[in-house]
Amino acid sequence: MSKKAGSHPADGGNRAASDFVVPRSVAVIMDGNGRWARSAGFERIRGHEKGTDSVRTTVTECAQLGVEALTLYAFSEENWERPKREINLLMGLLRRFLVDERPTLMQNNVRLLHAGRRQRLDSDILRLLDETMALTADNSGMRLCLAISYGGRQELADAVRSIAREVAAGSLAPEAVDEATISARLYQPTLPDPDLLIRTAGELRVSNFLLWQISYAEIHVSPVCWPDFGKEQLHEAFRDYGRRVRKFGKVHG
Repeated sequence: MSKKAGSHPADGGNRAASDFVVPRSVAVIMDGNGRWARSAGFERIRGHEKGTDSVRTTVTECAQLGVEALTLYAFSEENWERPKREINLLMGLLRRFLVDERPTLMQNNVRLLHAGRRQRLDSDILRLLDETMALTADNSGMRLCLAISYGGRQELADAVRSIAREVAAGSLAPEAVDEATISARLYQPTLPDPDLLIRTAGELRVSNFLLWQISYAEIHVSPVCWPDFGKEQLHEAFRDYGRRVRKFGKVHG
């Protein structure tokens, strides 16, 4: 049973187990690259390399199904604590992705965005990132947000710091600060909050990802490692989402 993006009955009515609901906004914690590589006898970086195929598949399928926004957790603030060699290899993969995937983004009318702190990224990565965002800026389809050098607590700290500066300057009254004030100062304030958060590799934690935005997201945990995540697993996540009754703190039925 197919439904358009963003549609989701909220009344708790009967829905078949095969219901396939496309969320308006999806976020993904792409976990298990290293585990996949170790189980295959490879270096960890091979798992990350293979994981780029899953990124391409997920981006393309989400765009074609009508997802409005897709946010991928590509590199966290905590990832900077990994061994320097691994960081360098990951940054090399990112450089390659930002160039090689331009045709995929253009063919699927996808607009690229970034969430995270730019200060720690090398100038050549920032250049490629900005070039790809500029190239896709007029695309009117799905918005793909790469969370790079990103942390949910850090994002909130940056938002609070921005608000504090405005209050100190007298341009914002303390009593005027509300949830909308904070939301407007997040890295990508125009993106809709995720309806569905997918995490791979069977891990049951959110890992400092979109802590403000996922307050009412449905969570789907896939047992497969990210390099093995394909259309079948994505469709299962959407079917799982379609079976949920979203209450948003209210009572239905």
